[in-house]
Amino acid sequence: MIYIMRNYFIYFLCLMFSVIAADAYAATVMNTGNSAKFYQNSITSGRIIFIPHDNRPVSDEMPVDTVCKAGVEVVVPPDKLLGSREFMGNPDELWKWLEENATVFRKPTKEERKRLKSDAMIRDLAPDVKGIVISADSMIYGSLVGSRKHSIPEATLKERVKRFADFKDKYPAAKMYVFASIMRTPSSGEHSGTEEPEYYQRYGIDIFRYTVLNDMADEGVLSTAEEKERSFLKELIPAEYINDWLNRRAKNLNINKELLRLSKNKVFECFALGRDDCAAWSQTHMESRHLTKYAQDLAVNNVHNLAGIDELGMLLLVRTLNDIRDKHPAVTAQYNWGNGCNTIPTYSDEPIDTTVREGVALLGGRYVETPEQAEFLLLVNTNPNGETLAANWYSNSRELRPGVRYFADMVEDALKKRYPVGIADVSFVNGADNSLMEELNRRQLLFKVKSYSGWNTPTNSVGYAIAQGILAKDMKDDDKNMLLAIRYLDDWAYQSNVRQTVARQLSWFEGAGVYSVLGDNKSSVEWRATTLLQLFAQLNMPNIGVIKNIRMTSPWNRLFEARIRFIS
Repeated sequence: MIYIMRNYFIYFLCLMFSVIAADAYAATVMNTGNSAKFYQNSITSGRIIFIPHDNRPVSDEMPVDTVCKAGVEVVVPPDKLLGSREFMGNPDELWKWLEENATVFRKPTKEERKRLKSDAMIRDLAPDVKGIVISADSMIYGSLVGSRKHSIPEATLKERVKRFADFKDKYPAAKMYVFASIMRTPSSGEHSGTEEPEYYQRYGIDIFRYTVLNDMADEGVLSTAEEKERSFLKELIPAEYINDWLNRRAKNLNINKELLRLSKNKVFECFALGRDDCAAWSQTHMESRHLTKYAQDLAVNNVHNLAGIDELGMLLLVRTLNDIRDKHPAVTAQYNWGNGCNTIPTYSDEPIDTTVREGVALLGGRYVETPEQAEFLLLVNTNPNGETLAANWYSNSRELRPGVRYFADMVEDALKKRYPVGIADVSFVNGADNSLMEELNRRQLLFKVKSYSGWNTPTNSVGYAIAQGILAKDMKDDDKNMLLAIRYLDDWAYQSNVRQTVARQLSWFEGAGVYSVLGDNKSSVEWRATTLLQLFAQLNMPNIGVIKNIRMTSPWNRLFEARIRFIS
């Protein structure tokens, strides 16, 4: 059960005042305005332009804040240009914004004046722009969600792809690090949220199963009984629905092939294809296999195809910084006992060890086999039985499990040996392992590690933990601890505990609102969650001077994610 329930009296008082104060709190939320968002540090390695695939904190603010704390300035488009839950984004405006913020006007040289027969100012790449990290989904579809729900003609999409080559031709010094998604295959309508077409709510399970069988047929392993099941599902799912879904995926597949051709032509420094929420057998897995074969046929060598998507912006920002500084950090990983490195977690189609190694390669690092060779040691908390259940399951309790004790011993032993340690907590999805966090807290290890991550999918957690852990050596201790505090408050306090409590209390508030659409309850929910997070921090987290005046908001008007800030 939730830790903050230890103090019933304080908890009750917080509830009494929450609805009264909700409107007052709503007025404190930051307004980013219409101009570019600048994240600066007193140390700088130049400037990076970053266009994420939407404006969720995990896509936008958190990776930028991480890289900024390691000593680089990052420039990001204003929220009004980035996709959100309701707004699918604006590729045309984003391309315009990119040129305005990555380039400057200068006087032409004598040779240029002679060649152009003009004294007009020339637009060129700004000298301090050292790298440009771009979500192809934003520049082509508008956003990640836009890629799943659009009805844009393929010809228009291909014209937008061509803009990457045009930009490189116009500014040949531009170093572009680009990531794109292979469309996800949610296992059900419930798991799709509201980010798939409406019909997925009714037919999601059937569509998912149909694609599982298609993938198996493509690999030549479909049995006679399964072929009959596939034929049945093809008749069961309305033709207009499955055709709409598959046609959009076909566009996505073709667009990714176009992007691979640009990679072949050296338009990109690095290109990453992320397999959004997938499974060992699924449409996403099948399309990824075809794209891998296509890239091999093209003999492309600057492409990475890996499970996950939301962590790719973070990984490519770190890759850009590593390239700027000519660093190739050595990384290794160790796993909990049992299935360990062979665990294939939920929302992935590969062993977790493969995900770790691919993440290290993507950010420009080197995977080594022992901690003695490594600059960073990632410890991965897998369940010994290989399961990755949801963080809101009853099994995610405070009770100390044998696997947790073993893993906590691993962490403590590595720290005693003075290894730089990060933790990827993937024993549950969409939240931290309560038992592990309680044990690490009891042993006073929470802020002795370099990084921690336990949010959303296991692949997301792995990417964040590696990226933040590698950069920790370039940060002040207070900055490193601030990043840890955000993760603990988000992944442990909110995702694994507060979120469940607030979800059960939605009926207490006046007005309409449900888990997936808070509606009139949004300000009340934000105040309630903020109150519970503050109490959680008081009861469960060490007083290290960075946890003060916590504020939580629901940036996508739902309970699933949180924006957590410290307001001075």
